[in-house]
Amino acid sequence: MEQETRLTESLPATPGTVRPGGRTAKVRRAVLDATLDALADTGFHALNMDRIAAGAGVGKTTVYRRWGSPVGLVTDLLHDMAEQSLPASDTGSLAGDLRANAELVRATLVDPRMGAVFRAVIAAAACDEECARALADFYRTRLAEWAPVVSRGAERGEVPAGTDPVEVLRAVSAPLYYRFAVTREELGGDVAERAVTAALAAARDGVFVRP
Repeated sequence: MEQETRLTESLPATPGTVRPGGRTAKVRRAVLDATLDALADTGFHALNMDRIAAGAGVGKTTVYRRWGSPVGLVTDLLHDMAEQSLPASDTGSLAGDLRANAELVRATLVDPRMGAVFRAVIAAAACDEECARALADFYRTRLAEWAPVVSRGAERGEVPAGTDPVEVLRAVSAPLYYRFAVTREELGGDVAERAVTAALAAARDGVFVRP
């Protein structure tokens, strides 16, 4: 434990700026996994640095020096989640790719563990600017990953040239997040299908063509 502490004491406290390897990477993985578990179990406001250290099996000094605060833990976790997310699909059609995107979002939100984590980070972002920036960065990364599916669709003539990929993807996921975070309604497969159908119809009509 003390050896792990010494390994990370020299690292900067700003989360997400270092991608260490070896044993230090294992420490980071353990801490982020413990953070995810804690968010799923008790939410952001109950996040405790000492408990995270104990859950990860590392010294408290390691956690305080590397991450600095619960906000630092959430920020780094969001960076990690963006990096670890599944790559975009390539089904051969824009409709198929958008359905895959919608189902990935839906499956994540209805998953008991990951749904709880997203509720926690959304709550954190609502009351902390650093968390809000990290959450926005997470979604920018995911949108950039999926943007090529719309560009390929435009090249195949499925939507007009100049269609904004990010706006199409937002139109797919927005109804899902609204039900998840605002109205707390059930997120069935039919909801995802309607979101895809509506977004695709709007895209074909040129609604999302860049001015």
